[in-house]
Amino acid sequence: MQNTKLARRCWEITTEQTTVLRTLTREFELSVALGDLTLIDNKWYVTNAGLLRLAERRRCLGIRVEQVREFCDPAAGRWVFKATLYKRRGAQAFVGFGDADPANVSYLLRGAEMRIAETRAVNRALRKAYGIGLCSMEELGSHPGSFGPTRESKSVEKRPSENGSTDGQPRLRDKLCLLIREHKLDPNLVKAYAADFCGTQALRDANRDQIEAFVSRLSNEAKENRDGLVCKLNSYTQSQEVKS
Repeated sequence: MQNTKLARRCWEITTEQTTVLRTLTREFELSVALGDLTLIDNKWYVTNAGLLRLAERRRCLGIRVEQVREFCDPAAGRWVFKATLYKRRGAQAFVGFGDADPANVSYLLRGAEMRIAETRAVNRALRKAYGIGLCSMEELGSHPGSFGPTRESKSVEKRPSENGSTDGQPRLRDKLCLLIREHKLDPNLVKAYAADFCGTQALRDANRDQIEAFVSRLSNEAKENRDGLVCKLNSYTQSQEVKS
């Protein structure tokens, strides 16, 4: 009942989707509140966090992950991993493969192909082991509902950190996009709130720590009191009208 109630607050779910959710709750104890499931384009997807929690509840013995070097091409950003899951000692092993390259990764996650490939391999092994027919969110080629390749996201993606590598901003921004979609928030008002929270003129001027803190704050507010959050976001409407 809690899963269904929360799902109806987050999305406009149909009777069929509600039935599927109840089945998933009963068979796998997946939680909407904990982020085990998400609804994208009217379809349920399980998440890596949900699969790992399921494995812990079922007392999974362990997962071995290794790179399939003959299919990897670091220069092209292509990575392939193999994950082998052991449910218990002496039992049959379950194998899953995951690949990632710039062509099948969300724009906002470019540069993280190796980690995505590893996660996809683990997810497939977990889904096979525990009989979950749902595709996992991390296996999607891109996450619907993202801001898209805007000028702002490009400038953040290219911003180097002190050690010369990218600072992980695209990954944080993708989390922000998913929060906006999950809780049906206005992207422009969220950007205005983020800039105010970070104390910057625009979101693109904020550093990683500031955005990470804001994403955590937004997630908590959306889960604890979405109506209050919406009221707070609406307060930025007037300021945007004045600027325009």
